Amino acid sequence: MLTLPSLIRYATGYVFLISGVMKLFIIDLTSAFANYGIPYPELVALIVGATELVCGILIIANYYVKKAALPLLVIMVAALLLTKVPLLHTGIFHFLFEARLDVVMIVLLYILLKRV
Repeated sequence: MLTLPSLIRYATGYVFLISGVMKLFIIDLTSAFANYGIPYPELVALIVGATELVCGILIIANYYVKKAALPLLVIMVAALLLTKVPLLHTGIFHFLFEARLDVVMIVLLYILLKRV
């Protein structure tokens, strides 16, 4: 029987596992990171992708969940600040629409940090 904490772990881990795979093996985010003014975009993209992949796996496997959730929370807050907050000038509803997944993942990671 699946419990609510298990479902939260599986859903959160799945999102970051897939995101890490995409960043490491499918999509080249180097130019996007450079456009946001991030120094050493190649290295940062590698670190972010690897962190998402490893921490996603740890969360799914129920190992070091709190320790895995913390760096992912940092990544999500940084992503929100860098990619979504600048959209506020286009209108609050556009911002809220674009930030919806970021906000949900931040909330789920917070729940994992506090409850699991």
